[in-house]
Parts: sequence; C-alpha cells; structure tokens
Amino acid sequence: MRRRLRDQSGFTLVELLVVIIILSLLVGLVGPRLFGHVGKSKQAAARAQIEIFGGALDAYRLDVGTYPNTSQGLSALVKNPGAANWNGPYLKKKDVPADPWDHAYKYSCCPGQHDDYDLWSEGADGAPGGDGENADVASWELAKKRTQ
Repeated sequence: MRRRLRDQSGFTLVELLVVIIILSLLVGLVGPRLFGHVGKSKQAAARAQIEIFGGALDAYRLDVGTYPNTSQGLSALVKNPGAANWNGPYLKKKDVPADPWDHAYKYSCCPGQHDDYDLWSEGADGAPGGDGENADVASWELAKKRTQ
C-alpha cells in the first residue's frame, strides 16, 4: 500500500516554481508584441473613420454647395445647421462618433491649412504630434498616400 502511494506522488514545489517561471517569461516576451498590434488597429480605425467622414463631407458639399464651416463642425453631417438644400443626415449614426481613443475629431474648414478642409485625430495622447499610437491621423496625409 505504501509503495502505491509513493508511485502516485504529485509535483514537487520546485517543479511547480519552474513551470510558473517559464510561463511568466513567455507572457513577458509575447505580451508586448500583442499590445503593439492594438495600437496599430486603432490607428487603422481612425484612418477608416476619417475616410468615411470625407465621403460624408463631399456629399454635404454636393448638396449645400460648400463644406460646413469650422463653427458648424462635423455635427452638420447629422443635423441641419440651417443650410438650404441640406439632404442629410450624411452619417448613419445619430451623433458624430469619437475617435478610437474617445477624443473628438478635430475639424477646420473653409479653407483648412492643408486642403479644402482639415480633419484629424491627435492619437492616443490627445496632443499634436507624437509617434506610434500617439501619432496624429490626418485627412491631408491620407490624401497624399492615395495620390502616390
């Protein structure tokens, strides 16, 4: 009977510690790589939203004759700012969505500094400039990439 109990012994404390250390090292090495992809996907989502806003702004301009001015902002795409020939809403949502980091998109028009209108997100940090996930996503940069 005692012999059977010795043959059925479990893991030792040292063996369990070795397994825990190996798992911790794997999580430490793989985790940062996975979180880096989250930032890239948010950047891609911001680019896609800016493209959608661009199409809606172009449809607004075709109906009204001009883009909404800076004070009217992007809300003119979902609610008539008092413009004649407004045939909206130009966005499917009832409100203008925030960027992937829950900041409002920035809009300047008539004209913008870079194009007919400027539309941008300031990235994860909510401040101008930055690198990686903090980098700005801007309509004029997307237009440059389309023409190249």
